[in-house]
Amino acid sequence: MKRITQILCLFMLVSHLFAVGEAGAIFLLIAPGAGPAGTGEAQVAKVDDAYASYYNPAGLGFLSGSEAAGMHVNWLPNLADDIYYDFLTYRQEIAGIGSLGAHLIFLNLGSQVQTDAEGNELGNFNSNMWAITTSLGTNLSESSSVGIGFKILQQNLGPGAGSEANEGKSTDFLFDVGYLKKYSFGNFGVSITNIGPKIWFQDQTQADPAPTNMRIGVFSNVYNDGFNKVNIMFDANKLLVSRYQEMDWNGDGIISGDDELAHDDPWYTAVFTSWLDDWYYGGDYNLDDDSRIGGYSWEDINGNLKIDADELSASVDADGEFLAFSDSDYGIYGNCEPSSSGMSPDECKEKGTGDDRSFSTELEKMVYNMGAEYWYTDNFVLRGGYIYDQEGKITNPTFGAGIRFAQYGFDFGYTAGEQGHPRANTMFFSVNIAL
Repeated sequence: MKRITQILCLFMLVSHLFAVGEAGAIFLLIAPGAGPAGTGEAQVAKVDDAYASYYNPAGLGFLSGSEAAGMHVNWLPNLADDIYYDFLTYRQEIAGIGSLGAHLIFLNLGSQVQTDAEGNELGNFNSNMWAITTSLGTNLSESSSVGIGFKILQQNLGPGAGSEANEGKSTDFLFDVGYLKKYSFGNFGVSITNIGPKIWFQDQTQADPAPTNMRIGVFSNVYNDGFNKVNIMFDANKLLVSRYQEMDWNGDGIISGDDELAHDDPWYTAVFTSWLDDWYYGGDYNLDDDSRIGGYSWEDINGNLKIDADELSASVDADGEFLAFSDSDYGIYGNCEPSSSGMSPDECKEKGTGDDRSFSTELEKMVYNMGAEYWYTDNFVLRGGYIYDQEGKITNPTFGAGIRFAQYGFDFGYTAGEQGHPRANTMFFSVNIAL
């Protein structure tokens, strides 16, 4: 049994996968397939099987025949033992058009105990999320293709599990687009998934942006002697979501107006502004939630502030109350005192955060996937990869293997990592059947 707080922990741990709290329905970002899991989840330019409908629908344009595939995994085993992720997919060639694909995602969050505001148990409930997507991929030429997908998703988090104190249930619609280009050296692929309006439960004013994600990457066969084959692949993921916390845009030191309050851009704008929101747009962050920049305190002048008088610049009113104080070196705000609390200057900053940001901040928030695979004939494969997410503190190596005989394929993937890491020790099993 898990309390409802563990559902919230799930959303903080699903990665980063992307920036915590930037988007809703982040279960859509869990990468399916034991094969992709073994190569660090790098897949957008490979997409040579039924999983193309998830990673890049354009890949369907080059596939012939029909195929079914599925995967089951105990997700985040270090967090809980009853969170399961299942993925089913199917593709079918349509002569003269391309291929039609479809997939189902189901995330079972297990059983939780509902409690009231005082912590009294009110009973048990189950939570789950699911999404159904249909995709079409078609060729533009002998070497390029495009794809599009449409999905419906539902989140059933149970009573009081959403961002509002009402029934935690939402139903939403999103779409995907993709492009694939084949060159002599390999493939280039790009896809943008989960495009659409904000996601909300009962109160639309508390809606979260959809987890719109751009995945761009390359795939290359670097060695092939007819029996032995080596492939390498690399993906970069960018969450196309623009969310602004409170910040001083006009430099007057006060948070005022809708633009300076916390807000986010609509999806059709965020596709562009998400490349600018963490560095180019905005000024000093309001880190202490006091509607002012630089730090304000209403403690008595005789209070125990423990700040070096040589570093302190303060204004005092007639009653001996501090109106403001700041530190010229550290931008101290509120009662954040690096010398006495053990906090670093960077953790105490409020003023100057706008000048500290650069485009490198955007690159640091991206997730990078890289992998390689060795095939012996077309029947046996070994895989290895790496997932690197600096902001999410995810640096996990991955491994995998697979076999093919007749029309059947079986794959195993494993995500390693430090002991206790939420994504470490995760095992993936999947099967492919050519029909």
